Amino acid sequence: MIIKEDIWNTLKPIYSKGKGAAMYKTLKLVNKLRKIIKRFIFTKIVKAIAKKVGKDLIVNGYTLVTPTTILGDNVSFNGMKMFGGGQIVIGNNFHSGVDCMIISQNHNFDSGETIPYDKTYIYKDVVIEDNVWIGSKVNILGGVTIGEGAIIQAGSTVVNDIPACAIAGGHPARVFKYRNKEHYYKLKSENKVLR
Repeated sequence: MIIKEDIWNTLKPIYSKGKGAAMYKTLKLVNKLRKIIKRFIFTKIVKAIAKKVGKDLIVNGYTLVTPTTILGDNVSFNGMKMFGGGQIVIGNNFHSGVDCMIISQNHNFDSGETIPYDKTYIYKDVVIEDNVWIGSKVNILGGVTIGEGAIIQAGSTVVNDIPACAIAGGHPARVFKYRNKEHYYKLKSENKVLR
């Protein structure tokens, strides 16, 4: 009974302003609740599947991880799919855009027994160090390390290692600029990270 009264006390001021306003504000509230529930469910799924999960995980969009995935603290996904048997390690303070993908295995096409490939897989680990931000629709292939503080431009495909504090983009992703390292390490030393 207390829950019903709490909900009514929350909605009562909205309904007292007329039907149109009430409908609009009710829909906004419902939408906000949907986002909260989706975030809760997506986060629970990632925690149940990943090998290890740090503190303050945020999963805002549908995210698929592998049982070999290790996540640091303050990791934020907005829609990420990880595939393959290679280990995927993501450091602290990681943020991703929507529709990103990490693939940690490939078909055996060089030394297989059939063409174009055989039924065996080659596993390659992926390491993403602390404070990395990848934009929307980024693909990361196995055998890659993305260095601390790097930024990967939206729509890129990462096939080679990216050094610390680099800004990279394209197909394949290439470094075209570096962050202001002095400023980056100053913020890091002051523990000023996006939460």
